[in-house]
Amino acid sequence: MRPRLLVLDDEESICRILSIFFERKGYEVITTSTAGDAMQLADRESFDVGIFDINLAGGSGLELLGYFKSNFPKLPIIVYTGVTDEDAIEMAMFRGANGFLRKTEPLEDLFEAVKSYAKS
Repeated sequence: MRPRLLVLDDEESICRILSIFFERKGYEVITTSTAGDAMQLADRESFDVGIFDINLAGGSGLELLGYFKSNFPKLPIIVYTGVTDEDAIEMAMFRGANGFLRKTEPLEDLFEAVKSYAKS
């Protein structure tokens, strides 16, 4: 069974790129663009790793982190964002993120982070 990723980003192009990239690496990828959809998906399905953006249309990935860590404490979440504010990084880690990468970093770095948490 392939490891399953939940990708949450309000930029369709990012969802598509991550989906293609990780599917080629052998992962099953479910993408969504809203916090509400991510919560509903996690209630119905199981995932091995979550990849969340901080800035979302109509919501905050930081708030969602708190929800996920309360309701799905064993799900590793990597924050993958374009935000460069150091306070946001600290807040993400404080709220339980297992990792933090900027979108300017190579996808291979994200792959290595995901691989370290995903069940194979």
